[in-house]
Amino acid sequence: MLVPIFTLKLNHKINPRMVAIGKYDGIHPCLTAATQAGKVFIHNPHTRGQRPAAHRLSQSTQDNDISLLNINQAVSCLTAGTLGPNTTGHTLLVGSQTNLLAYDVHDNTDIFYKEVTDGANAIVLGKLGDIQSPLAIIGGNCALQGFDFEGNDRFWTVTGDNVRSLVLCDFTADGKNELLVGSEDFDIRVFREDELVTEMAENETVTSLCHMHGSRFGYALANGTVGVYDRTARYWRIKSKNHAMSIHAFDLNADGVVELITGWSNGKIDARSDRTGEVIFKDNFSSSVAGVVEGDYRMDGQIQLICTSVEGEVRGYLPASKEMKGNLMDASVEQDLIRELSQRKQNLILELRNYEENAKALPGVSEGESKMGVIPANTQLQTALSVRRATESQRAHIELNISTPNETIIRAVLIFAEGIFEGESHVVHPSAQNLSGCVRVPIIPPKDIPVDLHIKAFFKMKFHVFEITRQLPRFSMYDLNVDPSAVQPTGKVTFSINDRPQRVVMWLNQSFLLPEGIDSPDITFTALRGGGLLKINMQPSGEITLRTDDIDLAGDLVQSLASFLAIEDLQAEADFPIYFKELRATLTEVDEFHSVHQKLTAAMADHSNYIRNMLVQAEDARLMGDWRNMKKRYIELYDLNRDLINEYKIRSNNHNALLARLKSVNQAIQRAGRLRVGKLKTQVITACRDAIKNNNINALFKIMKAGTASS
Repeated sequence: MLVPIFTLKLNHKINPRMVAIGKYDGIHPCLTAATQAGKVFIHNPHTRGQRPAAHRLSQSTQDNDISLLNINQAVSCLTAGTLGPNTTGHTLLVGSQTNLLAYDVHDNTDIFYKEVTDGANAIVLGKLGDIQSPLAIIGGNCALQGFDFEGNDRFWTVTGDNVRSLVLCDFTADGKNELLVGSEDFDIRVFREDELVTEMAENETVTSLCHMHGSRFGYALANGTVGVYDRTARYWRIKSKNHAMSIHAFDLNADGVVELITGWSNGKIDARSDRTGEVIFKDNFSSSVAGVVEGDYRMDGQIQLICTSVEGEVRGYLPASKEMKGNLMDASVEQDLIRELSQRKQNLILELRNYEENAKALPGVSEGESKMGVIPANTQLQTALSVRRATESQRAHIELNISTPNETIIRAVLIFAEGIFEGESHVVHPSAQNLSGCVRVPIIPPKDIPVDLHIKAFFKMKFHVFEITRQLPRFSMYDLNVDPSAVQPTGKVTFSINDRPQRVVMWLNQSFLLPEGIDSPDITFTALRGGGLLKINMQPSGEITLRTDDIDLAGDLVQSLASFLAIEDLQAEADFPIYFKELRATLTEVDEFHSVHQKLTAAMADHSNYIRNMLVQAEDARLMGDWRNMKKRYIELYDLNRDLINEYKIRSNNHNALLARLKSVNQAIQRAGRLRVGKLKTQVITACRDAIKNNNINALFKIMKAGTASS
């Protein structure tokens, strides 16, 4: 139980997920948050009366305890913590879509100001792997980049999509931090420095991550889902119609184990058990929660949970003392408990009535069902999965056939599956005229991921429910039936393994939806999503060739096979002519956009100088009473300002187009890496980045094809 101990009303609106606590002088904790119009406010009630020096930092006209830091561009993320080895206070780190600022608030000076091409959507500060110095790690446009206290680029790698959340955590329990990355492609990836350790697939954008304890961490998704993982095992998750704006780990009941605190878009704050997800505390703001942090804000030796709203309201909470806990059982918690028990009672009474009525004859039962309403003893749920090609009336899909071995009627079917159905569930309720012992459900997986189908079938009336779980293989949307006139794929990846063909056959039977078991690793599929062929061939020497024009599919196949065969390091040679041609055109466009960007920046600088000179001339004319020249200069100023605004719009469009091309380049590096496994994957990604930094495009394509620049 938490007890509110202070409330503040700050006259500044707060951007969601941009709140931090920093001890900038090494002693006093200051609440720091990003506001609109490119400003960061720092609330410091501990040193009233002190005025900041005249640099970036200025005193707020609304509140003497608040200082404003002018960033002059939209803030996208911020954090505070220890960055330098010899600094007494924390460093404030502020990210935007173009730059990263490391700022010494106490001395009111910039530590470094770095341009970041891929932008900064999320930021975390701390130690990573064997890198000795703390790093400010930012996640942006499909890339991760880490800077040390001097602004040196000490870490870089690519990830699958735009990064939305980051956290450092000892995921592998080896005493060193790994980096957990949540991105827009619905994956949570774990990096040991620049090596990908593992990844967990979710069904929406991962908006927040927080470390709890050990290898356990909390996560939040854009669709309102909140949950807890311990390594790759999900402990629990809940889903709300509201959005989780911020999550934080805090021990609210002083039992030595942290709970998951969640701030929601409707203003609700709740705390849930890390083991079960049960709500053990809740409170409400009048507006959406902006951030949840912790710190000794009253400087009395007790760490408070500090929650902020987007309207600038701040509340501090403390765990209730042992004496107060017995009296602080929240009335709302008691009411919820009574409501839950009453609901359970009603359900049990209803179930009892159902069983009593079940002994009576029911109209409309089939011959296979007993007239007394009893399900036959041999009734069981049977499922079958089969691939169905597209027709004029229906898209290509996987057909799930649910049936019984006798004539028992299936009244309805309920299927739970992540990432396939909207809302994660699907109900099939045949009309009374179409009732039978067989129900067919079309399933269209959007991506190549294994999915557990939790199936509930309702027999006769709602009292009889049979449950079964069936796994949909990862590569289920591929059909063995091949059109002889299909165009042969030009792309391929080739690698060698030290394993028997039978092991590859086992992987094929497990990963694909095959009508019957196969005994040879040489096989051809048709992709049902985008068309095209997939051909798999294995030589007696152990050389495997995967032929497909889809480089993403090739990477997924390599990673899946390597995981199945427990291969730690795997080198491969690849050639995807169509994709590489598109990539070469993208790189040419990147150079063109860079050139245009530089020209536009220079033109804007020139116009700014003209405006400055004309403004001086106009004011001189005004002071001298030369109204004709003053009017002339201000008309010229108006025209220049209009041109400047138009140039800014062009520059903004150019920048957005450049970001889109850079995203494609980063994703190409990621795809080239996924064609290899382990250290060789990391080497390919690093070598590709070096080739791009050196503008050596030929070396880049050699690395993507051969895995090394020297081959």
